[in-house]
Amino acid sequence: MQYNPFFQPVSGIEMPRFAGMPTFMRLPHLSMDAPETKRVELGVVGVPWDGGTSNRPGPRHGPRQLRDLSTMVRALNPASGINPFTLANCADLGDVSPNPVDLEDSMDRVASFFKNLQKRNIIPMTAGGDHLISLPILRGLVAAKPLAMIHFDSHTDLFDSYFGGFKYTHGTPFRRAIEEGLLDPKRVVQIGIRGTAYNLDDIEWGEAQGVRIIRVEELFDRGIESVMEEAKSIVGKEPTYCSFDIDFIDPSYAPGTGTPEIGGPNTFEAQKSIRLMQGLNLVGADLVEVSPPFDASGGTAWVGASLMFELMCVLADAIDRRRN
Repeated sequence: MQYNPFFQPVSGIEMPRFAGMPTFMRLPHLSMDAPETKRVELGVVGVPWDGGTSNRPGPRHGPRQLRDLSTMVRALNPASGINPFTLANCADLGDVSPNPVDLEDSMDRVASFFKNLQKRNIIPMTAGGDHLISLPILRGLVAAKPLAMIHFDSHTDLFDSYFGGFKYTHGTPFRRAIEEGLLDPKRVVQIGIRGTAYNLDDIEWGEAQGVRIIRVEELFDRGIESVMEEAKSIVGKEPTYCSFDIDFIDPSYAPGTGTPEIGGPNTFEAQKSIRLMQGLNLVGADLVEVSPPFDASGGTAWVGASLMFELMCVLADAIDRRRN
């Protein structure tokens, strides 16, 4: 594509990185009705909502802190050589406005926003929010056949219900997504699963549907390269969504999350896992469960913003390859 200076982040060489409006990486901020939005190919979206949280709330504050810490990220990825802003027109499209006292209404608002993106062929990079937001995002994005998915997490989020049959929490989004035909379970890979459990119902149900569940022990025994090669073979060339829960990472590196689990990958291993998705037919991604109240230093959000940049690199590469 032709280089478009309008859709570039403000450089720290031109303005100090602690200055300016804290859009994601200081990209241009566009509303959905702005004329320039018609040219956007990769849009950063915040979903500041944690109505699905079952224990420690706080991810509703994630998008704002992720944007603030993202001002430290530079545009070129030295490992992959990708500058996403030269491969795709990128912009910060602001936040979905949730209803903090009505779960169903909030999910409808999220789904409607992402349906609008899908109609405009804008690939979303979403900052959450708790993991329930992935369900309405998928409702908005899926127009025809179910998507494949690579899911980095310490939890499967395949539980059926909580608290006497309630179906919508951050532990249930991908069970609902499979039931609703939004995800093809035989092309879903979950990586990094670990932690104590009430039971194994989620894992048994997922495996019965064909979900490939890779526990953290297998990830470390085999190595990231081997696991990601298998994940890529499972999703193949199909349109693929990536969902990244910050608790995939060991809490010694990212403590600011609602349900931390020890024994996880470090930050470099997380970067490497994302980079190895290059070449897939990616159609969107989210990074969820950053909870600033549990890490006031901003360290977890800094990890999250850095990984969002890694995800934007592989998303922009996918956009460029589809164009060419």
